[in-house]
Amino acid sequence: MHIELEQAMNTIHSQFAEFVCEEGPSLALPGSGNTWGRFVALAERASIDLSLGRLCEGHGDALAILADAGKKPVDGAAYGVWASRSKGARTVADRVPGGWQLSGTKEFCSGSDVVDRALVVADTDDGRVLVEIDVARHVTGVVPNSWPATGMAASKSETLEFGGPVLSDDDLVGAKEFYLNRPGFWFGAIGVAACWYGGAVGIVNDLMKSLGPEPDDLVLADLGACASALETMRIVLKHAATAIDDDPDDATRQANFRALIARGVVHRNALQVLERAASAGGARPLCLDEAQSRRVADLFVYLSQHHGGADAKDLGRLLATVGSWN
Repeated sequence: MHIELEQAMNTIHSQFAEFVCEEGPSLALPGSGNTWGRFVALAERASIDLSLGRLCEGHGDALAILADAGKKPVDGAAYGVWASRSKGARTVADRVPGGWQLSGTKEFCSGSDVVDRALVVADTDDGRVLVEIDVARHVTGVVPNSWPATGMAASKSETLEFGGPVLSDDDLVGAKEFYLNRPGFWFGAIGVAACWYGGAVGIVNDLMKSLGPEPDDLVLADLGACASALETMRIVLKHAATAIDDDPDDATRQANFRALIARGVVHRNALQVLERAASAGGARPLCLDEAQSRRVADLFVYLSQHHGGADAKDLGRLLATVGSWN
């Protein structure tokens, strides 16, 4: 492992542990009246380092999911949410005497080397369940070389193998299909966008530190475009946070619509920041400044999890159903 990356990972793990112990217990839940404060806390961590932001977002999301299910987290434990599904990796929960046997593999398990407990989506014979696991007991292996990434390398989102002792019914989090069918799923999706925004803030802040005393007009134009993009993201996220607090149970059935819009706006503007920051700084910071080059690679990878075309289609369908823009 590159020595600078190893040092960065050690720092990230230390900062994540501080977040779990010091801010995790007081992090506002979505819909609690301070959702914007929650998004700001996640964005601030992401502006420091996007892998740190990703770990903090996963921990915060797990606490929100447990609260939605009326369950309490284990005191002091660092949590992750491992919910990816793919053709090449499948996680299964089989009904056995005494509970559920977890088996199979799952990709993109962020924080695989640092979280203590995880909420894992698994397939059953009649739908998907969400189970809470003790990572030390139920992760039985790591697929070798399953996270060779450059961007988001420090998130250590490896492919894991599951097994271990039988899980009890108490280890289930909510009913079948609970994970996707609650309003909080969409609230959490906007939390991810807050991390994208934070990553863009970090890039622009580093860009400004690298500018000389008299930047030329083209550089200033790029910087101005970045400022506009950042403010657009901030306004959209703050508006979404207010709407969540105004309707925490999604009585208006707008959570999906609102999340798709917020994520789309933040995604497009974060891409603009990547483009304009590269134009302003040129190749030098991307080649000679390891922190900035890692920020850029991290943000590009993190943004790539966005389901752009599919989300735009779903958003269009929702708007068409309404029949007019209100």
